[in-house]
Amino acid sequence: MIRAFTLADGRLRPVADLAATPEAAVWIDLLAPDDEEEALVERLLGIDVPTLEEMVEIEDSSRLYHVDGAAFVTATLPVRAGAGRPTATPVTFILAGARLVTVRYDTPRAFETFPLRAERLDLGCADGETVLLALLDAVIERLADLLEETGRRIEGVAAEVFDGGADSARQGYRGVLQAVGAEANMISHVLASLVTLERAIAFLAAARAGKETRARLKSLSRDARFLNEHTTFLSQKINFLLDATLGMISIQQNAIIKIFSVAAVIFLPPTLVASIYGMNFDVIPELHWAFGYPIALGLMVASAVGSYWIFKLRGWL
Repeated sequence: MIRAFTLADGRLRPVADLAATPEAAVWIDLLAPDDEEEALVERLLGIDVPTLEEMVEIEDSSRLYHVDGAAFVTATLPVRAGAGRPTATPVTFILAGARLVTVRYDTPRAFETFPLRAERLDLGCADGETVLLALLDAVIERLADLLEETGRRIEGVAAEVFDGGADSARQGYRGVLQAVGAEANMISHVLASLVTLERAIAFLAAARAGKETRARLKSLSRDARFLNEHTTFLSQKINFLLDATLGMISIQQNAIIKIFSVAAVIFLPPTLVASIYGMNFDVIPELHWAFGYPIALGLMVASAVGSYWIFKLRGWL
């Protein structure tokens, strides 16, 4: 699928037929392009569109490079974050002259919202380079929104762990662990995206000579660095909640084991009395006592009550 946009009064406007008016397009967006669509863009711009296999490579030489004057940068962006099952997808940004080409195989939220916003508002877009800067700004804003939502959910998890009460916690620890795992997964995707964006921005800043462009890239780099630090803070908080949850589960398990241990100790003296008078010897002095049976029962009850009383006095219960 190909989407193409031109500029009118600083705003993006869709291009109905890229093949008919290729010179009008300043932004060409390729979504899972087929061979015919790749060939069209390569013929129009004289570039080699990277494949998905090339985009997923992690070394810098495969993600950040120049070919025949065109700059290729690849970043990893989270997708389907709103559905609670975030994954990551590589997106390649290509600056070829005054045109921007994006190649992707999924749809990050910024690629849905940015064109609509840029059609309504003047975002300072004048060519492919400024469109790229505005698009990167939208991507970083989306990552900031994801971190804000994640932070609120983490606060909810913390309240459930520490303020939910014993009964609520006992029933909800499985859900708490699932929530902690989900938020950790989200944070890892955002962190990976920010790392790749910082590298991409630094690469573009080294290659672009315009003062205004370098200033905007510096601002984007500062925002990405701040979000990276905030992501680290949230990651530490998630680890703390995980440790706290596991600690509380351990405390509850110890309390359960304690109950069984106390019960075993309390019933040990009655078991001893019953074992003594259950022996099969011919001569047991108390065997023919008229009150032998109730006396044995009384000894068992008294030993159990005495053990319980000693535990209470020592504060073990």
